[in-house]
Amino acid sequence: MNYEIQPHNAKPASIWNSGGAQYNEISRGIADSIEHCVLRLDPQPGERVLDLATGTGWTSRVVAKRGAQVTGADISADLLAFAAEQARVEGLDILYQLGDAESLPFADGVFDAIISTCGVMFANRPEAAAAELGRVCRKGGRICLTTWLSDGNVFRMFMVMKSFMPPPPDPAPPSPFEWGRTERLEELLGRDFALAFEKGVSFYREPTAEAAWERFAGGYGPTKALAASLDEDRRADLRRDFIAFHAQFSTPLGICVPREYWVTRGIHH
Repeated sequence: MNYEIQPHNAKPASIWNSGGAQYNEISRGIADSIEHCVLRLDPQPGERVLDLATGTGWTSRVVAKRGAQVTGADISADLLAFAAEQARVEGLDILYQLGDAESLPFADGVFDAIISTCGVMFANRPEAAAAELGRVCRKGGRICLTTWLSDGNVFRMFMVMKSFMPPPPDPAPPSPFEWGRTERLEELLGRDFALAFEKGVSFYREPTAEAAWERFAGGYGPTKALAASLDEDRRADLRRDFIAFHAQFSTPLGICVPREYWVTRGIHH
């Protein structure tokens, strides 16, 4: 199949690719929110389910264990390679394929349900991605998304990183955290889906704030790529600020960062 990511998404693909197998540990850090989303999606045995922006496939594996026929799509070939190997190790039959959220390689209405856990919110062109969700989901089918709140702790963590990034182009691309407002979710998805929302909190735990830096600098594409782009002094400053942010959430046993998100469930009109 000669399917390619759209040219404007080549750079994002390379950024997410950089996390490699270690990205799976980033998914571990949000595993509680993934379980919440799968619970609300309620996948049934034999249903055709798409996990969009599957990454290293954590969500797709949770859904597959419920007996659904799962396809995992992502713009990152390297993350998909890990996902496929992990599914094989766990004896799960999941189809993984390269897929650009803004231009999916699937026929209209082919999925009974679609899930995306803190994934589709990072698409560069949100309107296009939202339209594709509507297109590949069958009438009467459903979607379930998790998206970080527009002013929560994941947003704040990104603000720490933003001060080390070059200024964005003009006009700036839309913020992924716009998906963290229900008004914006209605704008994007309300035409195709009847939506309902539930707030959740994911707890990110590590033994130390330094461990959070190692985890993200090693496995989270946006942090890893940013660190690699900086000179030694700036990288040391980023490390210091990133650790200081996480140290605010110290407990007697380590750190525990509460990260708020929305679960959005949509029923296709």
